[in-house]
Amino acid sequence: MTQRATLPMTIALLITTLGFATLIFVQEAASPPLIYGAYYAGTMIAVYLGVRLWLPHSDVLLLPIVTLLTGVGLVVIYRLTFAGAEAENLAITQAGWILAGSGILVCVVLFFRDYQKLFAYKYLLAVAAVALVASTFTPLGYEVNGARLWLRVGPATFQPSEFARIALIIFFAGYLAEKRDIWAATSRSFLGIQLPALKYFGPIALVWALSLGLLVFEKDLGSSLLFFAVPLLMLYAATGRIAYVILGTMLFAVGSFVTYLMFDHVQLRVATWLDPWSDPDDAGFQITQSVFNIADGGITGTGLGSGFSQTIPEVQTDFIFSTIASELGLLGATALLLAFLVFVYRGMKIALVADDDASKLLAFGLTAMFAMQTLIIVGGVTKAIPLTGITLPFVSYGGSSVVGNFILTGLLLVVSEKAGKRAAEDESTLYSSREKTA
Repeated sequence: MTQRATLPMTIALLITTLGFATLIFVQEAASPPLIYGAYYAGTMIAVYLGVRLWLPHSDVLLLPIVTLLTGVGLVVIYRLTFAGAEAENLAITQAGWILAGSGILVCVVLFFRDYQKLFAYKYLLAVAAVALVASTFTPLGYEVNGARLWLRVGPATFQPSEFARIALIIFFAGYLAEKRDIWAATSRSFLGIQLPALKYFGPIALVWALSLGLLVFEKDLGSSLLFFAVPLLMLYAATGRIAYVILGTMLFAVGSFVTYLMFDHVQLRVATWLDPWSDPDDAGFQITQSVFNIADGGITGTGLGSGFSQTIPEVQTDFIFSTIASELGLLGATALLLAFLVFVYRGMKIALVADDDASKLLAFGLTAMFAMQTLIIVGGVTKAIPLTGITLPFVSYGGSSVVGNFILTGLLLVVSEKAGKRAAEDESTLYSSREKTA
């Protein structure tokens, strides 16, 4: 393994180590941060070495970026809950979810290297995605803060929509690649926009509508936006037709207005976004405290462990970016966003160099979902858009989100392995031909 390949991973681990060392001095913490840090570092090093062994041609930057993001998240989660009674539980639980996610990533790498077989089961995955979303309406489902998003199976609880997203992206990638020519060249029209025949439009519209409808009734506004936007972007990527984006935007505007009229919780979210200071002690408390914390951070921040973001309810989930902006300042928050940008860049590069249409759409869809989720939550906590209550990928506390994003990363790695192997073979063939010519 070359020094160039290991340098990003080393930097990611050093940054996390520095974060835990800072907490030891600032918060006078003793052994727990060292335990969590060593636990996390050992896990990520083992995964990185395994992936480099099993997928030698895969993208070398994805796992270092994941290591950096999960490490920063673990440091901030420990910092936020260190003084509370739940400190041990949250830090240990998050470290456990990182371990579980890493193990599932390894399973994806080992058992789905021939990931294209998944496209043969695209309709089954679509049904599974809808079933996962609908499962919260069963006796196993329960509400948290007014939203029915969770399942409890024995001692474990999880959010099924996190995994339904990935299943839907595989479905859309396989279906759009198979029907790409039909979607790109059609003769039927609606409002002047050409559409394919109903037998081709029906499956994608049905799955789309069912998943969106269920999520709206679950009051999962963030996932609803993701489930709408990402397939629309994939449709545009598959066909290159801006008309689909225009039609989708029109439908989104109409659907948003109808949803606003139907549901009180949507009206409350919009009203809170427009004027959180009208009710700063109740409905607007979270967003006003978030804005105050971000402003307090300034350029360089108050210092890790020195902010007051504990005043924000559920800060370790929805508002963890506010803590980072407060204590690490604009510079630290920008550096974190640049890490997300590098992940998105590498994902888009994988999509560009992938061998076939389905692989390209799969990589593009997974990367678009990751990017959209980041934009939605950062926009929400900074009051740029209404708050939707989703997590910051890899950084926020939450098992379902962490595991789901590790699965996403594993799929990107196996797609990049196939493309990288083909590129290496082409380069070897070209080099051999040049030698013979010389």
